[in-house]
Amino acid sequence: MAVVVGLRCVRCGTLYPADHYADDCPACRAVARSNLAVAYDDALRVPRGKPSTEAGRGLWRYGDVLPVAKEDAVSLGEGGSPLLHLDRTGRGIGIPGLFGKDETRNPTWSFKDRLACLAVSAAKRMGARVIVSSSSGNAGAAAAAYAAKAGLKCVIFTFKGAASAMLAQMQAYGAAVVETESKADRWTLMEHAVRHYGWFPTSPFFGPVVGSNPYGIEGYKTLAYEIAEARDWHVPDWCVLPVCYGDALVGMWRGFEDMMAFGWTDRMPRMVAAEVHGSLGAALTAGSDMPPDMRPNQDSIAVSIAATRGTFQALDIVRRSEGAAVTIGNEDLLRWQRALASEEGLYVETSSAAAIAAAAELRRQGRIGTGDTVVALLTASGLKDAPMGAGADPLIVPGNITQALQVLRSANIFPA
Repeated sequence: MAVVVGLRCVRCGTLYPADHYADDCPACRAVARSNLAVAYDDALRVPRGKPSTEAGRGLWRYGDVLPVAKEDAVSLGEGGSPLLHLDRTGRGIGIPGLFGKDETRNPTWSFKDRLACLAVSAAKRMGARVIVSSSSGNAGAAAAAYAAKAGLKCVIFTFKGAASAMLAQMQAYGAAVVETESKADRWTLMEHAVRHYGWFPTSPFFGPVVGSNPYGIEGYKTLAYEIAEARDWHVPDWCVLPVCYGDALVGMWRGFEDMMAFGWTDRMPRMVAAEVHGSLGAALTAGSDMPPDMRPNQDSIAVSIAATRGTFQALDIVRRSEGAAVTIGNEDLLRWQRALASEEGLYVETSSAAAIAAAAELRRQGRIGTGDTVVALLTASGLKDAPMGAGADPLIVPGNITQALQVLRSANIFPA
């Protein structure tokens, strides 16, 4: 494992103790709340050899540059997801070099397993007894699964309207799921538990939101490592991610920074945030360093990224990378969800489709060129929020084979 020296503010650089994970930066609070990031000793950011074949596969292939020792890992075999060439979809939108990082292959079928793995591993090492998360789905399911593996109690605060499939998954892993009247009530109860009972938080629990648990975010660095290694250590021109608070975007950027310091790669990608309410885009347009809280024009079907306000660190990375923020509506979410399923055989959640929609829009604007290489993060399985966007009811055929054949031919499923 890498040697952790503390947690450092992403805005002002102030260093705090390693157990300051349940708070933001007090020094910045008067200006704007900002998150903390794991800080390592100088020995981490020096040239080193690339992972060997003996290192195995998956997230812990890179265990020597993570904040938890491999022997202390709470693992379900996460990571190592395929980087798929989306050739049909890419040709259709004018980006032949379009790839999808398919995170549906993780143990709970989402990218949140990377965050939960590192957060719960750190929690167990620190002696935590209860894992707590505020979640409408993926983050809660992942926290529940890894808490179960660690033998720790887990409590998930959610709200009315969360997808029933998500709630069933959390409960199947043994979590206590608490439904509140409003989204804000989740944070009030969770903060009480963290402050008064010492529960270990894996997700945000106060506002304005600054991001998730710093140790958990380190798990997302492995996305960058895997993408580069799958491409023979060539960095893509663009990385496009569905963004809520930008945890994965932050983690991936840190991973690409690591690889530059390690001598594994020689450049950085441009980062794109696909959002549904436009907070980061508004800040980029205004030139401000804090994303505004937006008033939604409509209820988004992409519940997992439906935050109305982005975070400082997500905005900072999009700006420093000379990337972009693209606002995606419901119609495009459904369009690209269906396209990925019918063209690539990938049924992803509606939030995942935001990454493809954003890439298509940037190609239309001419910002992404036809010769550029683009990696879209496909965050989770479409079964997570089914039946949302699932389409029409299935065709029902009678039990009589002759009649069934007639129905199938009439529907143009069988040839006449």
